[in-house]
Amino acid sequence: MTNSIFDVYGAPVLAILFVLLFVLESNYQLRKRVQGRWKRVIINFVVSIPAFLLLRLMLIPVMVWLAMKNQSWHIGLNYLFDATPLIEGAIAFMLLDYSNYLWHILLHKLPILWRFHLVHHCDLDLDVTTAFRFHFGELVGSVLFRGAAVVLIGAGPVAVLIYEIAFEAATQFHHSNLKMPFRLERMLNFFVVTPRMHGIHHSIVKQQTDSNYAIVFSVWDRIHRTVRLNVDQDKIITGVPSYADESELTIGRLFKLPFTKIRPWPPIRHNASGNEREKKEPRDSIR
Repeated sequence: MTNSIFDVYGAPVLAILFVLLFVLESNYQLRKRVQGRWKRVIINFVVSIPAFLLLRLMLIPVMVWLAMKNQSWHIGLNYLFDATPLIEGAIAFMLLDYSNYLWHILLHKLPILWRFHLVHHCDLDLDVTTAFRFHFGELVGSVLFRGAAVVLIGAGPVAVLIYEIAFEAATQFHHSNLKMPFRLERMLNFFVVTPRMHGIHHSIVKQQTDSNYAIVFSVWDRIHRTVRLNVDQDKIITGVPSYADESELTIGRLFKLPFTKIRPWPPIRHNASGNEREKKEPRDSIR
């Protein structure tokens, strides 16, 4: 019954959002593309199929099951105090988002996790289809971490599903290649992660990739000083420099990539891609 929140309400909303962003980024492009769009659509869609099935058939059910069981176990922060369901839900929502910020950092810092997350980052362009380009192995690993977070936070099943819908919507939005009015995006970025902010995270410059880890709320990067905003979007090169050959990024090789020897990230100076910090802010900085 609870799962119907995602299927009945979440899935249609996410589908409509995808179509809307796909159309908008076609007409209002933020970064220039380097690959054929429809070829990437096919690659990213096929790679996403096993991950999507695991999301719906394993990750979401496990998190909801743990949240429901925890109503008897009474483990976690929300069970340490009495509050209204609305306040408990808001706390759970914020902390679930914070836990995903931490999970994203682990994906980059732990070699065993990076080899799976690399499939997402080696996309040579960044648009709404990249939001689905995740290796199924990463989803398997996330079950353990995100399931534990649900229990430790004491999140209820409804809060878990509402956050998951917001998580998927935010992921689509900030991966999109949508060029929003500058002032609007700058205002939004005080609260949520935006396309310009997340585009920096997908740069081939390692110092830039190691920033902007937040999913929904940008505050986590600001608190932990992992935020980076003053990068000229026109000069960002997307991808991983040791996996820059388009001919290697086929569907079959992307599925096998985590199980091969992972190439190290070669050192790249900031000015190699025109991203060197300057005294003067880039014209499209959202700082």
